[in-house]
Amino acid sequence: MDIMLKDKTKLVIWPVYLDATKSRGEGRVLPLKDSVKSPTLKEIEKAASELSLAPVVEMDKAYPKSWWSTGGRVLVDKKGPKSIISKQIAHKISKTRSQK
Repeated sequence: MDIMLKDKTKLVIWPVYLDATKSRGEGRVLPLKDSVKSPTLKEIEKAASELSLAPVVEMDKAYPKSWWSTGGRVLVDKKGPKSIISKQIAHKISKTRSQK
């Protein structure tokens, strides 16, 4: 959990959490079958909006395990466990992608 984040009503979603191209050791939290390839902040934000999680994008943030690359993160309303919310967001993204 980010020490700077005092707001307990928000969850941090790092793109790496949902990324099928990353290993568990690199920070992926979802099983491969639930992951999506290289999700973007835009996609995560859109999916979180559709799930009405009031997303807030923070572009300048770097995932602690890869502190050298500021890929950004998305804060979403905490409406359940992180694992469930991450899975819902990933599902939305893959649905959106398959519609294109």
